[in-house]
Amino acid sequence: MGRLFKQIHVTSQEKAFLQNGYKYGESAGYRLRCQIILLKSQDYTTSSVELITGCCRLTVNRTVNRYLSKGFAGLATKHGQGRKSILDSTDLAVVKLAVQQERQRLKQAHKMIEENTGKKMSQSTLTRFLKLMTAVTNE
Repeated sequence: MGRLFKQIHVTSQEKAFLQNGYKYGESAGYRLRCQIILLKSQDYTTSSVELITGCCRLTVNRTVNRYLSKGFAGLATKHGQGRKSILDSTDLAVVKLAVQQERQRLKQAHKMIEENTGKKMSQSTLTRFLKLMTAVTNE
């Protein structure tokens, strides 16, 4: 005799919210968690949800438990997840100065920033930070 699986009952409003999150959610992880809850609410087994979503049994069960204990807040990505950025707002003045002095030579600006901040980084990290800076200043 197999184990009983947890059943999730959702109202039509909750289902609409989950479908919206599945289609238009900001992160891929959030969309996946919404899909898992939608599938489990349609009485799919954990094994079936595993096959459909491509994630492991542990992920499915953790998502279900988080949803049952915390509701929709349990589906959101927790603050502070992921790798912390090397450069932040405290390094903004150093980066601006180095880029202004070495506009045509990003490698030289990169060396200056590493010397002044004491932080080791790749040139692509600096490029991403510069793109982020320009996006923020253009808004």
